[in-house]
Amino acid sequence: MESIGIIVAFWALAVTTVGAALGVLVSRNLLHAIFFLITSFLGMAGLFITLSADFIAAAQVLIYAGAISVLLVFAMMLTPLASRDNANSLYLAPGALAGLGLAAIVGFVAVDTPWAELAGSTLAERSFPDTVRTIGAQLIGRYVLAFELASVLLLFALIGAVVLVHDRAAERGAAAAAEEAGTGPREEAT
Repeated sequence: MESIGIIVAFWALAVTTVGAALGVLVSRNLLHAIFFLITSFLGMAGLFITLSADFIAAAQVLIYAGAISVLLVFAMMLTPLASRDNANSLYLAPGALAGLGLAAIVGFVAVDTPWAELAGSTLAERSFPDTVRTIGAQLIGRYVLAFELASVLLLFALIGAVVLVHDRAAERGAAAAAEEAGTGPREEAT
């Protein structure tokens, strides 16, 4: 028999995750929809923890609940106020049908698949591998060159984006200051 605490945590996190995902769908306010999405991301991380997938849970928190959520908040802040509603669209019915069809397929596969069980009768007797330690050792050992090349490439992309944005902002700021001071180019009257 499984530990009752893990079973309760799994079902509580599952209900929270699905409820937050439905909140994203029905929320009319875009900011509320983003908060529901963050809750759904964190619920998924909790589900991964209950399934002993600690590396995927940490990646879920860092990448989705952290970086992607901040990106969505910044994108929402940069959109005009009139475009911030989460209105119904033409694709609501086809999207709902596609989602229900996909859920039926996943449910059928989950029920029909013969899942292998780990040895041991209780959760305490089962041996789960430490995925974070194994992946970390591989990244620092065997794949260190690829890991470092990817980090240098991302660093150059970040520096390039900052340089491109900074030059444009400096040009606009200098042109606006020159025009305000009266030393910028003026149109001559004909």
